[in-house]
Amino acid sequence: MTSEDIRNRTWTSAERLAIREAAELQAIGDDSQINYDDIPRLTQEQLAQMVRSRDLKRKVPVSVRLDPEVLTWLKSKGDGHLTRINDILHNLMDAEKQALRR
Repeated sequence: MTSEDIRNRTWTSAERLAIREAAELQAIGDDSQINYDDIPRLTQEQLAQMVRSRDLKRKVPVSVRLDPEVLTWLKSKGDGHLTRINDILHNLMDAEKQALRR
């Protein structure tokens, strides 16, 4: 199933209501209703492939211009949007390095 399939799918009233309720809970940061029982544990292989989200090295101040919708999205995730930018870029850098080693 692709994101296009999901976008074009006809949703039932119950599904629309469930999605709306989940979105409202997510917007206020309430994840107490989420049932994690059906999520399998990560395997050793998956854990080995994970990249560190943040390095403790000293950071260099820079100026960056972002699209307004990107900045809005980053800020919507809560405090630390500048750190989040660094973490996203760091993860991409690590993933690229790993891909080149293969």
